[in-house]
Amino acid sequence: MRITFSGREDRRIPRRVLRDMHDAEDLTLKNKVMTLNIAFNYGGRAEIVDAVRRLVKDMVPETKIDEKAIRARLYHPELADPDLVIRTSGEFRTSNFLLWEIAYSELIFSDVLWPDFRREDLFAAVKEYQRRERRFGGVDT
Repeated sequence: MRITFSGREDRRIPRRVLRDMHDAEDLTLKNKVMTLNIAFNYGGRAEIVDAVRRLVKDMVPETKIDEKAIRARLYHPELADPDLVIRTSGEFRTSNFLLWEIAYSELIFSDVLWPDFRREDLFAAVKEYQRRERRFGGVDT
């Protein structure tokens, strides 16, 4: 399993923690079967702001700014967008999570609290997902 971390690395995070995070990423870099992406000090809006800052830093001309250019500057553009997002705890919001990446994800909302979420709850969510007809947008910007 490959381990990645998504989020800002700022001065509030102890250097030791950052070093351990980088060590885990380096140690698992060549693993290809699965990826565990840990959102640590992460916010979806911050990720988009950071991507735009990289566009500016890279001096990308306005005419070359499109979804592909923005996506390339997200924290982990190589990771596939999720097909399904399960939101637990009875909340009906995304909570600033993967705002760019979940544009075409199917969302399932569960009243079950995360610590109590079990195999049966996952199976129910997947069954609901399988009943849905996936539709994707077609607007290019």
